[in-house]
Amino acid sequence: MWQTFFRICNFLCIFIRNPARRATVRREKLYDWAKKYAALRAAAPELKFHHVKMIKGGWNIGFIVDHKYVFKIRKYFDDESHPVKKIMREKRITDAFQDIAPLKIPKIDIVESDGYTFYRYNFIPGRNMNTYSLRTMQKYEQRWGKQIARFIYKIHNAKPIGIDDTRDMDGDGWNHNDICNNVIIDPKTMNIVGIIDWEYAGWGMLETEFANCTRFSKKLRKTNIDKIIRAEYKKFARNKH
Repeated sequence: MWQTFFRICNFLCIFIRNPARRATVRREKLYDWAKKYAALRAAAPELKFHHVKMIKGGWNIGFIVDHKYVFKIRKYFDDESHPVKKIMREKRITDAFQDIAPLKIPKIDIVESDGYTFYRYNFIPGRNMNTYSLRTMQKYEQRWGKQIARFIYKIHNAKPIGIDDTRDMDGDGWNHNDICNNVIIDPKTMNIVGIIDWEYAGWGMLETEFANCTRFSKKLRKTNIDKIIRAEYKKFARNKH
């Protein structure tokens, strides 16, 4: 849907007579997506690009290519508030947690093309938890709450190697910090299979991690999943799973 929308808007820009204004609209409103997509295709000639889905969220846009890879890039490539080093930070953190996380997490590779920096990871098949109905969320809240609690326990209490310099905030452990928006469910088993988008991950407070599990979803706040996550976490901590 997003790619069709942006493609149409990009075409309509030809009717903006002022070249500078046309370029500004394409950069500020459309994130120069056409240039970035062309750079991506040039960087990955081995892919067929038969099926491409554009995604948009936070400070990134991205492309899911052939149900195989996700490529993400900053919306505003000259935005110094989100420099390339933030991509490298996310890669370092996810690399450090590859063998610690009890669920699939992105294994990030850096791809350079035409002056742009993309990061690529394997597509995790499934459906975002937030897209399910409230009724479905309530039906599976016990299962999902326990799985999320175990994930939080393993991550928050981990001692990953080589990323202590990223502990730039007060805290008592490691957090994903945006679990609510990034839980991937296998529609066949209805189990959580992965947690994506680690750009906000870092050292922080456990209470913050709990709060962020439902903070950005009205539907999730209508379930008991927050209480379940907290209760299950206490069980894991008590039994030291």
